[in-house]
Parts: sequence; C-alpha cells; structure tokens
Amino acid sequence: MSDSATLEINENKTVVYRLVAGLLTFLSYVLYRPRVTGKENIPLVGPVLIAPIHRSNVDFAFTLFISSRKVFFMAKDGIFKFAPLRILLLHLGAFPVKRGSADRESMALAEEVLRRGHALVLFPEGTRKEGRAVAELRDGAMFVAARTGATVVPVGVGGSEKAMPSGKWLPRPARIRIVIGAPIAPPSTEGQGRVSRRAITAKSEELRAELERVYQEALDQLG
Repeated sequence: MSDSATLEINENKTVVYRLVAGLLTFLSYVLYRPRVTGKENIPLVGPVLIAPIHRSNVDFAFTLFISSRKVFFMAKDGIFKFAPLRILLLHLGAFPVKRGSADRESMALAEEVLRRGHALVLFPEGTRKEGRAVAELRDGAMFVAARTGATVVPVGVGGSEKAMPSGKWLPRPARIRIVIGAPIAPPSTEGQGRVSRRAITAKSEELRAELERVYQEALDQLG
C-alpha cells in the first residue's frame, strides 16, 4: 500500500458507534419498514466482502443492521475535512479515499481492511445503476477477494430507489426488502500460485448472477 493510501479506521464498536448506528437503524425502521432474509449467510468471523446491489445513496445505511458485525466502507475524502463529521464517520466504520485517486489505491485500502479480518461493504456494480437487471460487473470485487481470501456475500436491496431517487437529497418513506444470498468462495489459485484473469471473471459472473437473483427476490417481496 502506498504512503498516500494510509488506512485509518476505528475497529471498535464504540459508544458513539452504538448510538449513531442505533439511531440510523431506528430511523430506517420508521421510514422503510425493512425486512431482512438470510442474515445467517454472513460469516461472523474472518474477512467478508459484502456486495450489495446499488440503486440509491441510502443503500449503505441498510448494511448497518444486516449483521451483528461492524462493517466498513469507503467514502470520498472531501467529507472528512469537517473535523466533527470525520470523527463520526471513523466511528461508523468509514475510511477516506481521495477523490480522483487511482482504483488501485482504493483497492489497496479495501484489501487492508479485509486482511485485518473485517467485513467490508463494496458495491460490485461500481456506481449507482437503474433497472431490475444486473449488468456485467467490474472484476474489482473478486480481484480483492482473490488477494485477501475474503468470502463474498451478495445482497439484494429492493425499494431503495424509491427511498432516495437519483438527484434527490432527502430520504422518502418507502418499503425496503433485503435478501442476503449464499456466501461465494473467492477465486482459487488451483495450484497455479496466482489467480488467473479467467478465474476472476468467472467468479464475477457467478456473483452477478446471484446478485441479480437476490435482487429479484427482494423486489418480488415488495409485491
């Protein structure tokens, strides 16, 4: 990891974390009445890459209560410049990534979180998308999984695009359904010493198919 990519996280469930996470969870239940299926699919120990569908800016909030583990996630470094907000974000499990930094720097930080044995939220679609279908994924999630040995868990979130539509800054009441799929093992070296690009691409397609399945199931639960 380069000198410019220094990992700074708070690994403990501090009092601040419990208070803020509890408040966000309470507000989520008031606004969205979420139902979660498959919590048992998230391993309680070891490195885990949680890979949710990405249809809204509020998607990250739903990762706070899908597991008893503390989860970590990336955020643009600009929002860390205000000291009180920086402290709050670090307590919540966020770590800063420089705006415009190379993907490899962001991935180096993600890898470090997983090598420490934590659970990391990483949206495999990259940016927010629209529609029911899940397009071909970037290989970043499975590349990180291969380098760290992290288990990958797909998460479908139905209804979040109505909770905060694109271009809106305030959340709206909506029903949310969350379906957590079966864990996917990281790409294997198969005795080659390193993971081939073909193996990573194949695992990315496996993740894409499972992510689309749990997303459809979450949407179907909405009726």
